[in-house]
Amino acid sequence: MKSDLDPLMAARELQAIVVVGDELYSAGRDYLSNGARITGGLVIKRRGAAPVLVVNPMEIEEARDSGLQAISWYDLGWAQLLEENDGDRDSTQVGMWQRALQRLQVPPGRIGIYGTAAVHRFIELLPELGNLEGYDFCGERGMTLLDEAAMTRDAAEMQRIRRVAAGTNATLRATWDFIASHRAVDDIVCDAQGDALTIGALRRFVRRTLLDYDLEDTGMILAQGRDAGFPHSRGQDDQPLRCGQTLVFDLFPREHGGGYHHDVTRTWCPGHLPDEIADIYETVSRAFQVALDAWDEPGQPARELQEAVLDFFEGAGYPTPRSEPGSEVGYVHSLGHGLGMAIHERPSLSHTSDDCLQVGNVISIEPGLYYPERGFGLRLEDTLTIDESGALVPLTDFHKRVLLPLQG
Repeated sequence: MKSDLDPLMAARELQAIVVVGDELYSAGRDYLSNGARITGGLVIKRRGAAPVLVVNPMEIEEARDSGLQAISWYDLGWAQLLEENDGDRDSTQVGMWQRALQRLQVPPGRIGIYGTAAVHRFIELLPELGNLEGYDFCGERGMTLLDEAAMTRDAAEMQRIRRVAAGTNATLRATWDFIASHRAVDDIVCDAQGDALTIGALRRFVRRTLLDYDLEDTGMILAQGRDAGFPHSRGQDDQPLRCGQTLVFDLFPREHGGGYHHDVTRTWCPGHLPDEIADIYETVSRAFQVALDAWDEPGQPARELQEAVLDFFEGAGYPTPRSEPGSEVGYVHSLGHGLGMAIHERPSLSHTSDDCLQVGNVISIEPGLYYPERGFGLRLEDTLTIDESGALVPLTDFHKRVLLPLQG
């Protein structure tokens, strides 16, 4: 949680952290800045103090709306520095970092750099930052400070996450009903005029519906038939929906303009359900329940849930990442992941994960089976959280029926 930042900084011997971002949305910057809608600048957090935003003067009011202290470039003497550096903006930026750290009374020592920005610019900038007397700028690999802090959610974060979940669930219901309002014509899903419903048209419907709930699409998967057999195939917009084929619908929207995500997958067969698909779907449904049944209590290694699902699939004769590493059929991925302001965060629910599950985690559970050359793939996914009682609680409440009936 955000309240863990100071002890996590102390454990890393960091006097301060600087989070960069050069786009409208940057997960790390959004996390520390209370969602300020700024397109650049820095967030600086001194250990033991609240974060401070250092921004373009044009965005000072947006920054102040965050409720945090905001400082503009002009407050730090940008114009003077630019003149002193003969118009060299990189040298001026280095001077700005120095003045900002001094103004915020950051003592000499290690400064952690996080966030997202143009890599080429920071490769050039870091040697010059390293020349600032008294400060040692450093990065981090593996479980980073922001990864560790964001693994658990406080009450304010959970309120936002639940709003995203509610809008996502409503969008699922609307999409099911929209497809169900069509009819089958020669095994093609068609509207009342006989025009085929394409994946592209369905995708546009989903995007419009998400906007009604102040959510935005971040690259949904709508893949049918053979395409559904590849877990991250986005689907082909010009394809009509076909009856009796699996349609993998993986929806992972976030708050409009950036923010928290929800992640859910349903597999639907419009019109009719072939016996082979029904049998495979039942297997995936049982695997989902196996994962839930493997949950015990906070502190449990995350890999134990995946291992239970691996045991189940392998016992049923399906390849897995443990039994047949590199296999492109069967169960080919991990069981799930944490999610928040990025769609993939810690903890990892792979069988090689060292993460442990804790109160405040928000995670996905998403077993699936994939056979592209047999013309299908299936996945089921819910987002869940571990609440204060230690229970694993679903945030996805949409049903898991696979057969999607059409109009007569």
